[in-house]
Amino acid sequence: MRPTATAALRRLAVAALGLTLAACTPRLLDPGPLAARPAPPVLTDEAFLTPDGTALPLRRWEPAGAPHAVVLAVHGFNDHSRSFEGFGEALANLGFAVWAYDQRGFGQAPGRGLWPGTETLAADVTAAARAVKARYPGLPLTLLGESMGGAVVIAAATSADPPPADRIVLSAPAVWARETMPLLYRVTLAVASHTVPWLTLSGRGLGFMPSDNIAMLRELARDPHVIRDTRVDTIKGLVDLMDLAYEKVHAVPGPVLYLYGEKDEIVPPEPTAAAVAGLPDRGGRVRVVWYDDGWHMLLRDLQAETVYADVAAWIDHPALPLPSGEELGPGEAMVVQVSP
Repeated sequence: MRPTATAALRRLAVAALGLTLAACTPRLLDPGPLAARPAPPVLTDEAFLTPDGTALPLRRWEPAGAPHAVVLAVHGFNDHSRSFEGFGEALANLGFAVWAYDQRGFGQAPGRGLWPGTETLAADVTAAARAVKARYPGLPLTLLGESMGGAVVIAAATSADPPPADRIVLSAPAVWARETMPLLYRVTLAVASHTVPWLTLSGRGLGFMPSDNIAMLRELARDPHVIRDTRVDTIKGLVDLMDLAYEKVHAVPGPVLYLYGEKDEIVPPEPTAAAVAGLPDRGGRVRVVWYDDGWHMLLRDLQAETVYADVAAWIDHPALPLPSGEELGPGEAMVVQVSP
């Protein structure tokens, strides 16, 4: 069955969980009150205060004793910082401090449902990383981005003002660029973003599964801070971000750990395989793990503890074998079945 235009847009909306009214341009979230006179970033007990004065809700998980390493986690599309609860608790038990914040436009952050812009999201990552690094002087800082958060981390790490990260983990990063999408998806999004940018869409009824953890998915369905209906102009912003991530992923400075699940139904395998194929120094400063039983939400799947163990082991010893044994070798490619 050929996809309809509506189905194409709805598929794009899921992926982020992918004419005559040209005056209806996409709307961007307004900057914070200090945009004209930025201040240093600040971490409080409850919020990350960005340089432009925006307060972004903050969560952290600390070990019982002094941490030996720090992780700053960046959540995915329409999600929020609580998505790292299981990961944060697990790594805190291993001696890590884990921090996460609600990105602008998501969770309980200002501008719910509006797209902040790629540059703003990337700048927030850099500012947050600097603030966290200052809180733990001398400790290695790992940036971890999940899905859209992975694309934001890529954008930040390859920008003119990169974050002070010692390691980077990309968990199923959103690299579904326009050039890898069906033509109908691209045309439909281009038209809709300039005619009905305010229109909201959901992925309900499409049958895509982001994880095998059904109990977790049911909890997400009840979470009031998860966005379920997405504006068309926000989808366009996400796709713009994915374009950049697909183009720049090979330039992310190492060490990098790239994670992907064979059963991922959200970020297609074809663009992921292309992105992985272009990564430099495979098996050295850049390592790729392809989980046979992994879905899109690798950090919340039923086998999440396997992923936690790999991430923790790699942060502590980036050159040693990973506990899962599912790393792709330096010359090993992701073999995918191309959709007709």
